[in-house]
Amino acid sequence: MIYLDNSATTKPFSSIVESFTQVTKQYFGNPSSIHHLGGQSEKLLTSARDQVAQLLEVNSEEIIFTSGGTEGNNMAIKGIANKHQNRGKHMITTAIEHPSVLETFQQLEREGFHVTYLPVNEAGQVNVDDVEQAITDETILLSIMHVNNEIGSIMPLVEIGALAKKYPKLFFHVDAVQSVGKIPLMLKNSGIDSCTISGHKIHGLKGTGILYMNEKMALQPLFTGGAQEFGIRSGTENLAGAVAMARALRLIKEKETTEQSHLLNLHELLINGFEKMPDVVINSPNNGAPHIVNISLPGFKPEVVIHALGEENIFISTKSACSSKRDDESHVLLACGFDQERASSALRISTSYDTTTEDIKAFLQVFQQTIQRLKMVME
Repeated sequence: MIYLDNSATTKPFSSIVESFTQVTKQYFGNPSSIHHLGGQSEKLLTSARDQVAQLLEVNSEEIIFTSGGTEGNNMAIKGIANKHQNRGKHMITTAIEHPSVLETFQQLEREGFHVTYLPVNEAGQVNVDDVEQAITDETILLSIMHVNNEIGSIMPLVEIGALAKKYPKLFFHVDAVQSVGKIPLMLKNSGIDSCTISGHKIHGLKGTGILYMNEKMALQPLFTGGAQEFGIRSGTENLAGAVAMARALRLIKEKETTEQSHLLNLHELLINGFEKMPDVVINSPNNGAPHIVNISLPGFKPEVVIHALGEENIFISTKSACSSKRDDESHVLLACGFDQERASSALRISTSYDTTTEDIKAFLQVFQQTIQRLKMVME
């Protein structure tokens, strides 16, 4: 099997699965219980939180354990909007955000908030000047992803963070689900007030995640009822999930430090291979994230290509797994200025540190053969 859909989800590290199982069996006490078993669980939860904080170089009180990226984005965006709407009801995001961000803003628009959707260039990047020009006296939230999940474009967050610091009434939220462990991101003193991370994108477990929330920031919780997670996310804590999340973050951070050149080499190999194929149009920018390559095959139906490759035990995707079963057009590619045919024939190949050079070479060979075979059928 050649698995190249790592932006949708990754295969969990064996040690993380083992850790989850061990914690589930041995530390089943509720961390909120006052007896000995509860105390043991609470101590382990605190340790996991401290590990995450150390890895992200922030304070432990700024780490909220969540169920993943969608919840984290909803918590931050809705929480800030509802808590601070008396200061203004205007918010800013980009046209190429993940559905968990775009649809959250669309819901808030129906509730009376005003949202500016910033355009991007052909490389999928927002212009910092456009960001500044969009800010008004009513703006309370700016939400911009770090790495786009479809084409791998990297947003200029350092410059945007510096800009955000000039507006103390404005909160800056970042969806870092696709960047953690691949593209370094400094949170402390960056101007970033909140940041979302998902466990299953970094070889952790589904249903685990983190919301970094600057200790100076306040938001209205989505859940109430038990005051867990500093009152931000009520509900009995997923202790085994939190421990697994901390381990996944540690392991992926180690790989980011020691193996990033491997991802770059795989990316170059893919680009070089696709450039030799006349039917392929490359959509990902040259300076994008090393683990995502987006291409289009005008005239081909993406699902037909994906199913044909699946028969060869090779797995790629069309776009975000959260929107791949909807209409064929990619809102990201349309926002980048590409035509409808290109936006409706896109495929995403996403690697991981476990992907080998041999995997990519074999994929490129089978991919080219598959396209030629499909062309013959179409003719």
